Amino acid sequence: MTQHVTDARTQFLTVGEVAAVLRVSTMTVYRLINAGQLSAVRIGRSFRLRQEDLDQFLDSQVIRAG
Repeated sequence: MTQHVTDARTQFLTVGEVAAVLRVSTMTVYRLINAGQLSAVRIGRSFRLRQEDLDQFLDSQVIRAG
């Protein structure tokens, strides 16, 4: 079993906060989570996303022209 240790400085974002950063709807964020494209932690009935996971997702979406 792999155990992930979360640094106390890790910032968690709500689905609404992520949607605001990406300028998309909350439903789009839920779709990305359910499709496995965006990592999230489920706490009760809510999802929380680590800032570093969002950054990693955005880095993987960069399209280089040329």
